[in-house]
Amino acid sequence: MRTIKLRHLVFVVLFAAIISAATVSAQTAPKLTTPKEQFGFNVADDFQMVSYTQAEAYWKKLATESDRMKLVDIGQTAEGRHQWMVIISTPENLKNLARYKEISQKLGRAEGVTAEQARALSKEGKAIVWIDGGLHASETVGFQQLVETIYQLLSRTDEETMRFLHDEIILCVPANPDGSEMVANWYNREPDPAKRVSDPLPKLYNKYVGHDDNRDSYMSNMPETANMNRQMFIEWFPQIMYNHHQTGPEGAVVFVPPFRDPFNYNFDPLIPLGIEAVGTAMHTRLVEQGMGGSAMRSGSNYSTWWDGGLRTTAYFHNEIGILTEIIGAPNPLQIRLVPEKQLPQGDWPLPIAPQTWHYRQSIDYDVQLNRAILDYASRNRETLLFNIWQMGQNSIKRGSNDNWTITPKRIDALRAAMPASRGGRGGRGGGGDAPPTGDVAPAGAGAGGGGAQVDSVALYEKILHDPTLKDPRGYIIPADQADFATATKFVNALIKNGIEVMRATSSFQVAGKTYPANSFVVKSAQAGRPFILDMFQPQDHPNDFQYPGGPPIPPYDIAGWTLAYQMGVQFDGIKEGFDGPFTKIPFGQLQPMPVAAVAGATRPAGYLISHQNNNSFILVNRLMKNHADVYWLKSAQQADGKDLGTGAIWIPASASVLPILQQGAKELGVPVLGLATAPAGDALKLKPTRIGLYDQFGGIMPSGWLRWILEQFEFPFEVVYPKTLDAGDLKNKFDVIIFTDGAFRGAGGGGRGGAGGGAGGGGGRGGATNTPPIPEEYQARQGRISAETTIPQIKEFLDAGGSIVTVGSSTSMAQLLGVPVTNALTEKNADGRDVPLAREKFYIPGSLMRVTIDNTDPLAYGMPKTADVDFDSSPVFHIGTSDTVKPTNVAWYAGKETLDSGWALGQAYLDGGTAIAEATVGQGKVIVIGPEVTFRGQPHGTFKVLFNGLFYGNATATTLPAH
Repeated sequence: MRTIKLRHLVFVVLFAAIISAATVSAQTAPKLTTPKEQFGFNVADDFQMVSYTQAEAYWKKLATESDRMKLVDIGQTAEGRHQWMVIISTPENLKNLARYKEISQKLGRAEGVTAEQARALSKEGKAIVWIDGGLHASETVGFQQLVETIYQLLSRTDEETMRFLHDEIILCVPANPDGSEMVANWYNREPDPAKRVSDPLPKLYNKYVGHDDNRDSYMSNMPETANMNRQMFIEWFPQIMYNHHQTGPEGAVVFVPPFRDPFNYNFDPLIPLGIEAVGTAMHTRLVEQGMGGSAMRSGSNYSTWWDGGLRTTAYFHNEIGILTEIIGAPNPLQIRLVPEKQLPQGDWPLPIAPQTWHYRQSIDYDVQLNRAILDYASRNRETLLFNIWQMGQNSIKRGSNDNWTITPKRIDALRAAMPASRGGRGGRGGGGDAPPTGDVAPAGAGAGGGGAQVDSVALYEKILHDPTLKDPRGYIIPADQADFATATKFVNALIKNGIEVMRATSSFQVAGKTYPANSFVVKSAQAGRPFILDMFQPQDHPNDFQYPGGPPIPPYDIAGWTLAYQMGVQFDGIKEGFDGPFTKIPFGQLQPMPVAAVAGATRPAGYLISHQNNNSFILVNRLMKNHADVYWLKSAQQADGKDLGTGAIWIPASASVLPILQQGAKELGVPVLGLATAPAGDALKLKPTRIGLYDQFGGIMPSGWLRWILEQFEFPFEVVYPKTLDAGDLKNKFDVIIFTDGAFRGAGGGGRGGAGGGAGGGGGRGGATNTPPIPEEYQARQGRISAETTIPQIKEFLDAGGSIVTVGSSTSMAQLLGVPVTNALTEKNADGRDVPLAREKFYIPGSLMRVTIDNTDPLAYGMPKTADVDFDSSPVFHIGTSDTVKPTNVAWYAGKETLDSGWALGQAYLDGGTAIAEATVGQGKVIVIGPEVTFRGQPHGTFKVLFNGLFYGNATATTLPAH
């Protein structure tokens, strides 16, 4: 017996020694190159900044030194750099990476996984956590903390770090490599670190869109966005994603969730609860370590209403998205004394004293916030994995059954249907306060003590479960719509966001309507249902005021954005279950443009193309490049019994045009019809057009977006800067010049703006003040448009036959150029003068408004008779006449209620106001476009207005002879 016990004791000791040795081995990291050894300085030393090229080389070296990381190329950037993702975990986990990705995919998509299977997968799987940095590259803390965090996770051997690595797969992603390179190089151009300053950048820190790289997530126009969306919504499905930013609250250090209301009604309620839990853990870690100055909710204006940012789009895919906004810059700065921030309260629990603040402190805060998230994910690994499945299952069930999304309009309808209370604690109609949360009136009883009786259950069912207002079970996008190519682009935006799409293999019927083969079908019964509804259904932003009768509280970013509306896509929402000859498109596989053909006469006199198809502009540009004759026809045309819309495009036959048309039909989805007899009548003959696109030092985001759009549609153009305008002689250089929103802002200009590329080091407040000289390559970009110098040169350009296209704030040029347009959004004050409407009366913050269109005007050829436009504090006009200038009203707001998606306080003031106009000034055209018809590259439904404007002023009126 004693021998057996001794042997047992020896075995236990040996086993313990083996385990101890294994633990020591796991916690002994190999010698890694430190940041200082690599760069010559520590990350976040004052006056130092790591560029993307430096970080890329460092990560490649670390990949050879550490068995905790895998370096993955997730795609190229707009400037052609590789966008790397650093995957960090234990060596054992990395060996089984494919299995852990498969588990996350199964739970994230949820389809076909039972609760029992989900529990087992959650137990087996690893939490997937996304940490990015550098999206807004001038907010330099974000990228620098990523470099530091990667090094620490690879080099640290403490128990907490080892637990993180064991329990999680950590995805570290530089979100804007091009910008991180540019900003660091701009800051570091001064060789003496002590003399470096964070002066304004010379151009946008994303090749095309600057700050709007965080406004592209549901659309995925930019390659970096598409790269990251693929990883988040198709490949990895992280349960938590953390998006670092840098605009800390005044008098504090960092904003950390929870966010303020409202949250979006489409996503699962576990999302705001998850944000609350993770955010609380982050605040708690900071406070535990005596790191004060964190704020939440009312500490900033961030909310979870808007879809479209890197962290907000994640909500619609059942992923907990975290945003922080911290202070910091490579140059030391000062935390200002703000008296109210020194009094602790729920939204800033631990105040911080005013002080000089160094770069290193910001990095240390961000590293601790990263670790707070990693700690939460480690401790709640199984719950996070199970909950993403649960949210996906909830969406599948809602999409498979009758379901109603409750919005403010439905609550207003419910209140209106309730009998007025005569006393007690009544609803709004009774003048009393609404019952506190949790008070439930018994069936058949009124809400107020002495009010009229109401059957609460019956009223609830009647109003909030109105059968005509239930959520669609799916959406059908017919293949026979006039611009199916644009509809395909819309479908590809869904696919890039991990939405499952089907296609009809033959014609079919649903609800008595016949749909053709190749129509797209999007069923709601999938994990991404919140995103689907958000892209098809209108947003209904609640009224949100500082106090009753007070000014509105601006939403974070915009209030309404329904992408199908913006793109002019025709679709049907089907409220009952349906099926048909549908085949699933392979998950994540983008769809090519529909294949069209050159049809009609075998020996045609020429070819006819519908103006309704946006891709027709690509085809026209190719034809013009090859010196073909191209006409816009004034009279309506039909082909095969179909209306081609206004302004049909006529191309006389020649040997050179047919190959161009054949290739365009095949690649672009533009049907071409050969006619045996040429059409006759009035037409506009297009000319090759020299296009100038205005921009300036620092960059203008709407101009950058339009630069990208013009490239996509193959318009030749040149970027023009203020000094070129001021030098005059413009007609010898250009036929048309575009001034986007933000290019010029006169009195009552309206519009969002969007100028500037950000400060080079994150707005470094403090430190050195001597600015290095501007490099020669950027000096020509300096200056601004002025009424005194620039406008006379533009007037001379118009007199000589040039044209200008003005959008948003830049429409204020029109009055200075003699166009009789005035601000329609005014009222008389006590002195009888016109003054702008107060915000308490009129406020439309980024919403979709419906305009009525005269599509017989060449500026609106190809447009429908009504369309949704992006309205964001946009100018609205009353047009008059003068002795020399008589503007034409092309699009206007008709009716007291023209809101289609978003929030529009006082929308009745729009009634009768002009949205788009055109006028002849001198020998040229002034085109006035109030709404943002190319907003962020999204509203394909209104691109034609701007595209038409580029050709219109330079076209020649002619008459085609009868044959």
